[in-house]
Amino acid sequence: MTLPHFVAEYGYWAVLGGTLLQAETVLLLAGFAAHRGYLDLPTVVFVAVAGSFLANQPWFYLGRVRGPALLLRFPQYMRRAARAQALLAKYHLPLIVTMRFVMGLRTVLPFVLGMSSMPTLRFEMINFAGAAFWSVMIGAGGYLFGHLLERALGDLAHYEEILLAVLAVGGFVYWWVSRRRS
Repeated sequence: MTLPHFVAEYGYWAVLGGTLLQAETVLLLAGFAAHRGYLDLPTVVFVAVAGSFLANQPWFYLGRVRGPALLLRFPQYMRRAARAQALLAKYHLPLIVTMRFVMGLRTVLPFVLGMSSMPTLRFEMINFAGAAFWSVMIGAGGYLFGHLLERALGDLAHYEEILLAVLAVGGFVYWWVSRRRS
């Protein structure tokens, strides 16, 4: 199976899985693949919105149902939760919309919001808006990256497999280092 066929066959599933894990590298690669014509950019963004939206919902409900009890059970997370609460008090709406861009707050913020008095429907609407914003920005960034590379290197077909491999490895390393730090 060739790389283009593999991406066309499994690309949307990779976007869904990657966005459920909030790994923007997968979305950047999908945007690049859309530029190359292997995926459709609007479909990539649609799938990414769904995955990103769904990724935060369980954390919100966990905070709503078991938040205080879990913080008592795992006191090492109290500091992060307190930091998230302080940030929410100061930057409520912008922080919720852009939380996907801030490593370390991606899961703790929905959890803390679940412990707050924020109505569920309000969180879901803001979460959806944030998922849409993040998906468009990151997916379009990958598409634009492909466009810029093509302008710089000419026909990308000669470099395609190497570029995708380098981007994938680089993205994995970035994701792994980010997870280790947080």
